[in-house]
Amino acid sequence: MTRAVVGTAPAGRDSAVRAAALTDRLAVLAAYGSTIHGLGDGEAALRLARYGPNAVRGRRAHPWRVLGRQVRSPLLLLLFATALVSAFVGDAVEAAIIALILIVSVGLGFVNEFRAERAADALHDRLRHSAVVLRGGRRLSVDVTELVPGDVVLLTVGSVVPADLRLLEVSGLSCDESIVTGEARAVAKTADPVEGSVGIGDLRCCALMGTVVHTGEGSGVVVATGAASEFGKIAVGLGLQEPPTEFQRGLARFSTFLLLVALILTTAILVVAVALGRPLLESLLFSLAIAVGITPQLLPAVVSTSLAAGSRVLAQRRVLVKRLVCIEDLGDLDLLVTDKTGTLTTGRIEFDRAVPLGETTEEDLVVLGLLSTEADPEAPDLVGLDALDSALWASAGTAASSAAAYHRLAVRPFDHETRRVAALVTETSAAPIVVVKGAPESVLPLCSAADPGAGDILAHLYAVGARVVAVGSREAPGRSDAPFPEDGLTLRGFLAFVDGVKADARSSLDRLAGLGVEVKVATGDSAVVAERVCSMLGMTSRGTLTGDAMDGLGDDELATAARQATIFARVSPEQKARLIRALRQKGRAVGFLGDGVNDALALHRADVGISVDTAVDVAKDAADVLLLDKDLGVLADGVTEGRRIFANTIKYVLMGTSSNFGNMFSASAASVVIPFLPMLPGQILLNNLLYDSSQLAIPTDRADPEQLRAPAHWDIGTIRRFMLLFGPISSLFDFATFWLMLAVFHAAPSEFRSGWFIESIATQTLIVFAIRTRRVPFIRSRPSLPLAVAVVAVVAIGCWLPYSPLAGLLGFAPLPPLFFLALVGLVLLYLVLVELGKAFYYARLAEPVEPTARRRTYRHRVARRAARFTVRTPHRP
Repeated sequence: MTRAVVGTAPAGRDSAVRAAALTDRLAVLAAYGSTIHGLGDGEAALRLARYGPNAVRGRRAHPWRVLGRQVRSPLLLLLFATALVSAFVGDAVEAAIIALILIVSVGLGFVNEFRAERAADALHDRLRHSAVVLRGGRRLSVDVTELVPGDVVLLTVGSVVPADLRLLEVSGLSCDESIVTGEARAVAKTADPVEGSVGIGDLRCCALMGTVVHTGEGSGVVVATGAASEFGKIAVGLGLQEPPTEFQRGLARFSTFLLLVALILTTAILVVAVALGRPLLESLLFSLAIAVGITPQLLPAVVSTSLAAGSRVLAQRRVLVKRLVCIEDLGDLDLLVTDKTGTLTTGRIEFDRAVPLGETTEEDLVVLGLLSTEADPEAPDLVGLDALDSALWASAGTAASSAAAYHRLAVRPFDHETRRVAALVTETSAAPIVVVKGAPESVLPLCSAADPGAGDILAHLYAVGARVVAVGSREAPGRSDAPFPEDGLTLRGFLAFVDGVKADARSSLDRLAGLGVEVKVATGDSAVVAERVCSMLGMTSRGTLTGDAMDGLGDDELATAARQATIFARVSPEQKARLIRALRQKGRAVGFLGDGVNDALALHRADVGISVDTAVDVAKDAADVLLLDKDLGVLADGVTEGRRIFANTIKYVLMGTSSNFGNMFSASAASVVIPFLPMLPGQILLNNLLYDSSQLAIPTDRADPEQLRAPAHWDIGTIRRFMLLFGPISSLFDFATFWLMLAVFHAAPSEFRSGWFIESIATQTLIVFAIRTRRVPFIRSRPSLPLAVAVVAVVAIGCWLPYSPLAGLLGFAPLPPLFFLALVGLVLLYLVLVELGKAFYYARLAEPVEPTARRRTYRHRVARRAARFTVRTPHRP
């Protein structure tokens, strides 16, 4: 076996998986030095060392990479150019000040972004993606990155195929290969080799890495891993960075808008200054400082700090997000589809009673129930059993001994389509019998003989909230193996199970309703049981839609019906996935909460897939968010935190644009009418840096209840209207300060600049208390203590600088005490006017933003799936 065959096959027709597709499965096993029992542990370890991890990318926060992103920022490059120009014209002090500001700005951004990436690493380290393999004939669960060529992998419904596999055995196996081929329909699989031309869509005997098992089960030998797989080549070709979310795209649109405003303002200042005969280099430095000053330089740091702080808060509240930006996805949620068991109910399934029919006794009925589980009655292995079957075995008592007297000849495992399991069993010297157990709606049509009162009994069991399983049987003389018939049964009775309603479920539902999140229930249980549970919780149901009814509807009809219905009963995994696709129309941001194998397809399809730490691996793999407690209250915490982060980010954006725009407009106007620069370039940048530094405490701020009631979205029009209203209010008080300094205090240039610097710092920093809330500040909405301290500290520093040892270096001069008395009056009047403007804005100008339709792009789906094939590399010193 050569390395060219294993793990590093070239692209195109000669790739490993395409070559394997043309070859008999046993020959492929031999070529890879493996057997149907898999590799030995020692051989697997050797191959892992030789071929490396099964990963398409590595993950760790690298300081140099983060620093590189900081210095590539257009705003920081603008600062650097300003410092160079200052040094070139001989203004060493100005150049040194700008260089210091540059270093501090880069440092703040680097520290916050690196901390955010380390927080993401910490979350990533807590997540594990595993695959079930055969090693020496034993089933083992191993991390997907530890798979090697030659491993034999077992596939089940909903699992993500962990490598390129040549299939060895299949049972009703089909895979959703849209991530690789673009084909929307699931592809049926076979173990037989293909013939003739082999395209990417013709690999019927192979399962490709990154695709999802749609139905059935099977096994296959790994023929390509990591970047050598078909999926790996696509992921590497597209680049490994996950595409931006709607939140990140909103940030990008906002940055573009600000750069456009800065360009227009800077050009106008430079043109006017030159036309007035001002020195060219001085005018250029000033215009560059204006361009930098109008932009909130620390916006990326504020966002990353908010997300990192949010991830820590959510982790404390038992919520793990796979990527930091998933927090914003949670906040955007306005529709949640959840399963019932363990979320609305306790999740502790207990066997309640057996209700036999005809001449069948209770013990006979329980024995038949045990015989039709996937555990062999002669030597039952209860690991991995369905919750109902586990509960039945746990309470079987003497019936377990009776069941052990039977020998199993064949079994048809539970199928989510038919919703039943069937077994062919025989007792010593007796004819074989077929036992079928499953949903009453599935079993009753197969029964030719049933008790006339069965319908009434079933209705009563449903009415008391029981989960009911029907059991039927028939003799099968002469049968010794599959296939065996499942029709012509005699209904033997019903097995009833109970699952109580959670004590706190109702309050959790109320919290979600208060957040504007509509909740729908999708369950495999009957409609009667689901409706009763919802009724016990006080949920208002607008109707129930069954899986059979869904199959009779077209896509458009289902989208309409799904929006109206509250409960979806007797739905299969494919029907759940189709339901999510239908609900995502009309701009809804849909979350799906599930923890079973039958939930994996819907989790893949949802905008926000939510699972729990105790879920099966395929469900955890498919989820974006993991709850360490299966509790809707915990999910409500996540939604609240996501919206709080977005609200705080918008606070910074609105304050930064309005105050910065106002100050820079004032500076531009003053530079035209005043014979000297109203503020030196270095002072403008220092002003901006001090202001931005105070806003780094915004992530700690509280959010008012009305800011959390519904998802918020980026709207550049709203931001522009806010800027054009509050910016001029800021400029109005700047002009008042200009008049005060020139007409009242007859200030020299250095005194003028000191006075305006202090007034500018005070007004644009203190406005945070007004802009952060729609309410009356301090009286009806209090800021967080860190934010209040940061704002007051920055104002104090601004007032101290003209009297500090740095005053001469910075171009400041001390001011008379009377100035500060006038400043207090100006600031108070300014804040009152801002409150009036705020009331006008929210009454007249703030338009509600309709959500736009969310669609996962092909690139997004590839990157999301690739996240599970990530190797964790150690931190470098």
